[in-house]
Amino acid sequence: MVNHAVPAEPALIDAHGRAIRYLRISVTDRCDLRCRYCMAETMTFLPRRALLALEEIAVIAERFVARGVTKIRLSGGEPLVRRDVGELIRRIGRLVGDGLDELTLTTNGTRLADHAATLVDAGVRRVNVSLDTRDPDRFRYITRHGDVHQVLAGIRAAQAAGLRVKINAVALRGLNDAELPDLLQWCVDEGLDLSLIETMPLGAIDEDRVDRFLPLTVAMESLQRRFALVRDTHRTGGPARYWRVEGSDTRLGLISPLTANFCDGCNRVRLTTEGKLYLCLGHDDQVDLKHALREGGLPALDAAIDQGLARKPARHDFQITAGASPAVARHMSVTGG
Repeated sequence: MVNHAVPAEPALIDAHGRAIRYLRISVTDRCDLRCRYCMAETMTFLPRRALLALEEIAVIAERFVARGVTKIRLSGGEPLVRRDVGELIRRIGRLVGDGLDELTLTTNGTRLADHAATLVDAGVRRVNVSLDTRDPDRFRYITRHGDVHQVLAGIRAAQAAGLRVKINAVALRGLNDAELPDLLQWCVDEGLDLSLIETMPLGAIDEDRVDRFLPLTVAMESLQRRFALVRDTHRTGGPARYWRVEGSDTRLGLISPLTANFCDGCNRVRLTTEGKLYLCLGHDDQVDLKHALREGGLPALDAAIDQGLARKPARHDFQITAGASPAVARHMSVTGG
């Protein structure tokens, strides 16, 4: 009897036996804000000719899903500043329910009001909005020129369109640390989730990160004085550990790469807007998927992916010490949040 079954695509397993199920795609390194912990005030962005075409991003995403990725997150920079990004979102969104469990987006929220309906129509059900403070003056200082009311309007529009919203806030000593309990209370009141993130040593910026580094163990102490927090087993495929705010639907996530390493269960790889596949946020090892796809099509793309997975490190090497160079030279906006 002849077996006509289509052979399974080769699984995405790294050298440490970890199954890769999560692809983060930076669709652009550009952003309309200049957050102090993320970027220098004056940035040099990639020339447009160096970027993957949206069609190429879609092809790579489809190949990852065929090989076992079940979650894709689009990010930047700010993904919604890229022209025609809605077409990419709709194309990848067609994979939801056909191998892909979830398509999500991380945004700074400045353009969310204009795109919320498109996201929902494309199959997106959840977005992360980066918001470190609701104070207008503090927001303007952190982002160098942003208007927090624009972001808050985007969040309201996303909720009205039916999107579940999670707020991502980087914990910053001397800037928003005293505000974190109020930020969590606002999330409870508005039906939002909140993830707190330790600042990461990626790329040269205009100040020493050690001055702003706030361990999340310290942030949790202030939150637990005000809220009853219950450990939650919820997982999204990302690095956060979760708590539930008792008496509410709000989850609190902690992403703490420095005080609580999360690498053992890492199931993620990252595609940059110029087609480089980074195997770890804290390492420079990468493979060029753009070159592989353009020169050899899908067979060469598969070979490059496999080459990368064989080099995925066991863990990152993040540390923050006074005067130390960043862990890697590239900024977070290059690799995606």
